[in-house]
Amino acid sequence: MSKHRIIIEPGTENSNYWKDLWNYRGLFYFLAWRDILVRYKQTVIGVLWSVLRPLITIVVFTVVFNKLGNFSSEAGVPYAIMVCAGMLPWQFFSNAFSESAGSLVANSNLLTKVYFPRLIVPASSIIVSFIDFLISFVILIVLFFWYHFIPDYRILFLPLFLILATVTAMGTGLFIAALNVKYRDFRYVVPFIIQFGLYISPIGFSSSVIYNKDIPQFLKYLYALNPMVGVIDGFRWCILGGSTPLHLNEFIASIVVSVLSLFLGIWYFRKMEKSFADVI
Repeated sequence: MSKHRIIIEPGTENSNYWKDLWNYRGLFYFLAWRDILVRYKQTVIGVLWSVLRPLITIVVFTVVFNKLGNFSSEAGVPYAIMVCAGMLPWQFFSNAFSESAGSLVANSNLLTKVYFPRLIVPASSIIVSFIDFLISFVILIVLFFWYHFIPDYRILFLPLFLILATVTAMGTGLFIAALNVKYRDFRYVVPFIIQFGLYISPIGFSSSVIYNKDIPQFLKYLYALNPMVGVIDGFRWCILGGSTPLHLNEFIASIVVSVLSLFLGIWYFRKMEKSFADVI
């Protein structure tokens, strides 16, 4: 008969925590698969909703900004494709941010019963948004055929900017998720952030409209502090090719904000994690 010993050592909590993330990967898969089933099971239009929602938004932006507002795209690029290339990463971010921000409260019964790294809960919720993104990407492919548009080699770098969008959503989502456990009224802040971000992000227009204007440089950097600016500009650089250049300095500033938001989100989440079971 084998004997097992449990040794509790002070100061090993942080190192064991990251090992536990890997050890509890089965729970991550289970939660992600459960969320996918809940999302698409027992729905009227099911997967089509992942296509219709961004498609309707693209049509509205095209009519309002292009037809009525006389906004134009980069040279030689159909406006609908430019909007789609901005809408897809934004839709992924907004879904992932919203799901992760409310994930802890939605799984409150799980948090109070067993031990596991709580970081698994908001991380697993992002998988559903990734599936939605893959389904919505069909819209962009259809537009390629419709406008006879062929992207160049830069589209191979698209996964890198999808990772950047994930980093941005994860960082902000972790921060709000931790706040939402103690202060439940933060659930009302999430829709406001998403709506406000939709207007200040370059979805219906190109960032060149801002960067090429004769305005103070600090205002351009202030605009670039929106982390989704770098994500959307990166997506358009990959999809639209050389017609959409990356403004390197502002792009780097946007990436730095995205990475900092991830570290800040993880730090605050870990700081508040011990009290989740007590206050949720």
